[in-house]
Amino acid sequence: MTNVDKKTVLVIGGGAVGAIAALNLESGGFADVTIVLRSNYQVVNERGYNFESCDHGSVKSWRPSIDRNTIPNIIEEGSKSYDYILLATKNVPDVSPTVIDLIAPALPKDNTHTTIVLLQNGLNIEKPFLASHPRTPVLSGVSLIGSAEPSPGHIVHDEPDKLFIGAFDNPNINASIAQDRAKEFVKIYSAGGKTQCTYSPNVLHDRWKKLVYNACLNPICAITGLDTGRIRLADGALYGLVRPAMREIIAAAKAAAGVELAEDIVEWTIEMDPLESYLKPSMQQDLDKVCFSAIGIVIDCGEVVMRGNFIEFENLLGEPLREGKKAGVQMPTLEVLYQLAKAIQWRNKEGKGMVEVPRKSA
Repeated sequence: MTNVDKKTVLVIGGGAVGAIAALNLESGGFADVTIVLRSNYQVVNERGYNFESCDHGSVKSWRPSIDRNTIPNIIEEGSKSYDYILLATKNVPDVSPTVIDLIAPALPKDNTHTTIVLLQNGLNIEKPFLASHPRTPVLSGVSLIGSAEPSPGHIVHDEPDKLFIGAFDNPNINASIAQDRAKEFVKIYSAGGKTQCTYSPNVLHDRWKKLVYNACLNPICAITGLDTGRIRLADGALYGLVRPAMREIIAAAKAAAGVELAEDIVEWTIEMDPLESYLKPSMQQDLDKVCFSAIGIVIDCGEVVMRGNFIEFENLLGEPLREGKKAGVQMPTLEVLYQLAKAIQWRNKEGKGMVEVPRKSA
């Protein structure tokens, strides 16, 4: 196959999930990938990625077609529009730059050629793009994968990559256009034979199903500091926190979106990972980058500090909460989790100097 036959794909976000996506896209021979990196740019640019992957095996010093540390400005650089732009970054709409700001240099307002693939979690993540780029097809990527980057450029992929791709509804374009792009992307992503990528016509069902985990276990583990195994062992945690939160998501899915989730979804979600794996969901991983004292004060070598990664709580927790409440669903557990997550995010912003705290006058 010649390069002329290949699709150009811009992957924004080269961490644990984006790197696996880039590897899959290039290994099939149907795509030339440009990947945009941040903190791991220097390492990957100099030495490439090293993968320990349950799907791909041991892969050393791997590079995509192009790696860079800035978003391509296709107008200033005089380059062609990409066929696909895949976003694999965290989605934190309450912190600038937003995903719309991030993607802007590579996606003109009047775009009709490029298709956006949102390999991100949460609900209503497509809406900002439908408003800013109404003629652009936007695809949903719901990923079930176990992957981490313990050090820059070192990817440990220990749970198989299962990806569901479908088209978000867009009233501004013919539905068949976006559906065809979704099927084409599945073909490109699957061509290497190392992953399970499936076309899914029921995007809303996929997203609400994953929210049973992401809107519930994710923030609960982050707030309590207990991983998915220990939260099952902790006194009263399943009965008083996890199951009530999950039942609220199930009710919201039905009332707000007409999505009927399986009767056994609560227990299936709780038990989907072996207890002894003691997995830390993404929010907990972000907060675990700081050290907490026994009374909840952030400490570092004995000194109190205020630092931490931003958490993805608005799309994972805030949006399903708002949709459910709008449909008349009572969601007291998720309401408390949301307010706690919001307070944690404020603390993270203070630690990064983004909010001003009044000081005691002399």
